[in-house]
Amino acid sequence: MKHLIIGTAGHVDHGKTALVKALTGIDTDRLKEEKDRGISIELGFAALSLPGVRRAGIVDVPGHERFIKNMLAGAGGFDLVLLVIAADEGVMPQTREHLDIIQLLQVTKGIVVLTKIDLVDQEWLELVQEEVRDFLKGTVLENAPVVSVSSVTGQGIPELLEQIDSMTREVRPRVATGPPRLPVDRVFSITGFGTVVTGTLVSGRLQVGDQVEVQPQGLASRVRSLQVHGEKVEAAEAGQRVAVNLAGLEVEQIERGSVVAGINSMFPSHRLDVRLLLLKSAARPLKNRARVRFFLGTREVLGRVRLLDQEELQQGSLAYAQLELEEPVVAAKGDRFVIRSYSPMHTIGGGTVINPLPGRKHRRFRSDVLNALAARERGTPAELLSQCLPGLPGMPGPAEVAKVTGLEEEVILAAARELEGDGRVKMITAEGRTYLVAVDVYRRWAAEISDLLRSYHREYPLREGYPKEDLRSRKFQVVPTKAFQLLLLEMEKDGLIRVSPQAVALQDFDCRPGPEHQKQIDKILGILREAAFLPPAWAELCRNAGMSEAYGQELLQYLLRTGVMVKIADDLYFQRDVLNQAREKVIGLLREKGEITVGEIRDLLQTSRKFALPLLEYFDREKITRRVGDKRLPGRALEQA
Repeated sequence: MKHLIIGTAGHVDHGKTALVKALTGIDTDRLKEEKDRGISIELGFAALSLPGVRRAGIVDVPGHERFIKNMLAGAGGFDLVLLVIAADEGVMPQTREHLDIIQLLQVTKGIVVLTKIDLVDQEWLELVQEEVRDFLKGTVLENAPVVSVSSVTGQGIPELLEQIDSMTREVRPRVATGPPRLPVDRVFSITGFGTVVTGTLVSGRLQVGDQVEVQPQGLASRVRSLQVHGEKVEAAEAGQRVAVNLAGLEVEQIERGSVVAGINSMFPSHRLDVRLLLLKSAARPLKNRARVRFFLGTREVLGRVRLLDQEELQQGSLAYAQLELEEPVVAAKGDRFVIRSYSPMHTIGGGTVINPLPGRKHRRFRSDVLNALAARERGTPAELLSQCLPGLPGMPGPAEVAKVTGLEEEVILAAARELEGDGRVKMITAEGRTYLVAVDVYRRWAAEISDLLRSYHREYPLREGYPKEDLRSRKFQVVPTKAFQLLLLEMEKDGLIRVSPQAVALQDFDCRPGPEHQKQIDKILGILREAAFLPPAWAELCRNAGMSEAYGQELLQYLLRTGVMVKIADDLYFQRDVLNQAREKVIGLLREKGEITVGEIRDLLQTSRKFALPLLEYFDREKITRRVGDKRLPGRALEQA
């Protein structure tokens, strides 16, 4: 199931909150001041149900210029944006600033929603549509669909929902592997539970009981409980809005902008190496050491920009820079950020984090520094492989990775060997083919398989394990059958599971009947021994033993698999000891007479033709006998004995 976050953007009073209510039925303005003033001040949250049992989280952001910092706290987690423009006003100042932010954060999937169409006529609406198209040219939303709606009358809402559903299917899922990372946008306390934080889980997975850290404060904690869309869950995945109940921490210790992360996965720094873009709309060039407001995830801090390759950054231009921040932040390579001017406050630029832990201050205008930053920005083959591999479906080979990275296959194999040595990639090779899988993904798959097997063994204790093909079709449809077989063998080699020709089981699983099962088995075998060569049909036997048909089938399959019983024909089963007796009697008569008939076997075993004939046909298949006309002669197995 794909998890994603939809965000709103747009000028104040253009109908973002009303639109969210029309889509979800939820009023995201929860504060008294918001109700009194009729505008959003803080972030609002809602859940949107989509076809295919999918649910998206919606983050409603404030549009007023005074609350841009609150908008930025939500925008970093958007997978898809609804840029809301009121049809009666058209493009306004915060429409432009919000689009700048969307552009800087590279939220490439979006829908432009023209609201309040009930207040304008068709001619005016067409003029606004044309204005919007001109406004979007050259931006990430240039080709975004434009949908006209009225949140009051409901006009256009069904069409918008269809468009959202269609576009969300194109959104690439966030990376669910690796350490968890949740930028905090709200902190509060609940009586009886303690401190709760909320945010969008941007990567990884959180489970109840996980040990985590709150950065940059460096606070250790444990996940006491989790909620997604108001429902209690045992685990949350990347792309979900999550409420996390943290053990052992007070509300005062955490703030918006903190990050809940895996242990030793993120480290705070006062410096960041970045690639910086100054917007064309910036009022003036950006001077070296200019003081700015820095926004990353949900965090806002003050800092200065040290331009490393020029004295002054012109509007619309790029530069390598080192940000010197007044408070520590935690970041990862590739994170996108926004900067605003210190005063007056306007969005002026943003960019990408190249090195989240540069350690030392760089000297300016040094070719070695600039070359190192350029190389780090491009990434080494190993870095490119480790970044892209978790997001690729299944277990790709070098050819599939080459299509995504543009690297040569030989280079990819060399990078994979390097990462394998570091314990970050598994290379599974067989029959001249190599499959690659990130170790974090491999471990997650192993954990998921173990959970499935544990449940399966509890439900079906007499089965040898989970059928291989059922397991592949349920959890690993994107992995080809051959690659899946190799994956299972690799997990068996690592001591995680046990693989048989048809099934998969946990290493410590012992397929033995418990006391209740054994009691029923003994009862069944007793009936079959007493019946000798006149065994009852299995359904009749189950009734006599007081068993349901489903329960009886489980016992039957176990007895057949372990060889205690043998299937002779459809709905005809013999206890093995009884079958061995029949075999010895048939062999003895054959050796005595040289040939036998069905009637002679019937009399020999004191049975009926109903059982004698299937028995002889079974012995034919076993090469004990061979049919010639109406008689049986010694078969190959008997002749060779």
